[in-house]
Amino acid sequence: MIELLCKTFVKNHENTTDPEVRESYGKLAGIVGIISNVILCAAKILTGIFAGSIAIIADGINNLADASSSIITLVGFKLASKPESEEHPYGHARIEYISGMIVSVLIVVVGVELFKSSVEKILHPEPLEFSISIVVVLLLAIGIKIWQAMFNINVGKRISSVALTATGADSRNDVISTSVVLISVIIGKATGLQIDGYMGCLVAAFIIWSGIGLVKETMSPLLGEAPDPGLVDSIEALAMEYDGVYGIHDLMVHNYGPGRIYASIHIEVDADRDIMESHDIVDNIERDLCRKLNIHLTCHLDPVKINDPLVNQMNEIARETLKKLDGVTNLHDLRIVPGPTHTNIIFDVMVTHECKLTPSEIHDGFEAAFKAVDERYFVVINIDKYYTKRKPA
Repeated sequence: MIELLCKTFVKNHENTTDPEVRESYGKLAGIVGIISNVILCAAKILTGIFAGSIAIIADGINNLADASSSIITLVGFKLASKPESEEHPYGHARIEYISGMIVSVLIVVVGVELFKSSVEKILHPEPLEFSISIVVVLLLAIGIKIWQAMFNINVGKRISSVALTATGADSRNDVISTSVVLISVIIGKATGLQIDGYMGCLVAAFIIWSGIGLVKETMSPLLGEAPDPGLVDSIEALAMEYDGVYGIHDLMVHNYGPGRIYASIHIEVDADRDIMESHDIVDNIERDLCRKLNIHLTCHLDPVKINDPLVNQMNEIARETLKKLDGVTNLHDLRIVPGPTHTNIIFDVMVTHECKLTPSEIHDGFEAAFKAVDERYFVVINIDKYYTKRKPA
């Protein structure tokens, strides 16, 4: 069913990196969500009024909020597809993240209101009506919500949409909340216990809890989260495939929304190689990675001495010392600046967020290793930070 909908309503549905295809997926998900949630809302509210159940009515109002969320998602995808402008040269794709956060906040607000209504029901309980039709409506609602969750999560994964993934998670939560309502109706019929208000509180608390989690999840890319490790692996693996590339470091990835990823990386090449040849290598890397990964990459040319015995010796000493310093890794850009009274060994290292060593301790550790070879050696270290989740070797 999901595959059929995607094939029918999304042209070129397999090309999920195309902005127009992403927009079509977003529109499809929004329309499906609006129609299904409005139907569920009407059915549950009518059933809840008939049964006198605040929990069922609350669950129906939650579906109305879900329909509103689908409208926000639909509008968000439309606005996110707008082209670049003078005011926003990187495009408007982050609007998709904003729409996802609005949906998440709306979930929390609805949860709070439902909690208030449920508390009122606890203070002033009323007997519930029971019928097979109520059970059938709730079972159908559970089935539809299960399908909704599968649909939104499936489409969200296809186009890497945090907004649709959040919507799918919300539908999954609705399955749990509607199941709780159904249980309260059955228990009320079997035992006469009026637990409707208490169950309504549980549903509301669960909605609030899941909404807060979704707010955090949708806010993360807006704050500037670390890039996906798979994307980092792909960038580094493709860059290292080129003849003449000896190493890479200082990869930084900036996400301006789905399909709007900008990155920069340092490419190490032989310092003795013709500069035009080296420049041609990084040009090819930039162009090919843009075509293969749909990212805008800028490469910094980093010449390194490949055949200098002294540089190789200093590199070996530095890398052996690196193994003894917990949380310090990825040594690069080592160069030697000789002088009449001393020689500076200059290089960069990266430290993990868990590193307990101070910059002075890191400096002293390396300098002790070099001075053991020659007292005239002094080290100058530049400490870099990680901008990815996966730590380079």
